[in-house]
Amino acid sequence: MPKQHNLARVGKMKVKIHRIDASLTLPKYETEGSFAFDFLARETVTIKSKEIGLIPGNVIIQCPQDMALLVLPRSSTPRKKSLIFPHSIGLIDRDYCGKEDEILIQVYNISEEDVVIERGERIAQGLFVQTQKIEFEEVKNITEPSRGGFGSTDNK
Repeated sequence: MPKQHNLARVGKMKVKIHRIDASLTLPKYETEGSFAFDFLARETVTIKSKEIGLIPGNVIIQCPQDMALLVLPRSSTPRKKSLIFPHSIGLIDRDYCGKEDEILIQVYNISEEDVVIERGERIAQGLFVQTQKIEFEEVKNITEPSRGGFGSTDNK
């Protein structure tokens, strides 16, 4: 029989957050199994065709020590809204939490039409990740053999 583990439920970490518009709900995890929470648009925004726009995310969040906040696209956004992240993901550093540091969601409209994001619409998701500062150790050579570049594992 497989060994069963008795894991104690870990308490949730407290994170400081300020809502710009308190009439909108706080970001939340939509399901028990969700790792990321949703950001809501603070105001209605029109993103012009083939242009980059910024959508106010309504919150200022102070990341805990040794953590970063990733801003990720929702999987349905390109299909439903024709919006993609021009920078793939956003990174919120621990010190981006001043009075004017509202999280802005940067998007690119890939369609031929303008796209309207309504106030309160879920526009992106946030994921906290553990980080660690490193110290570089400069060496004359790296002795590991080369493994190739982009797509190199496809040739094996």
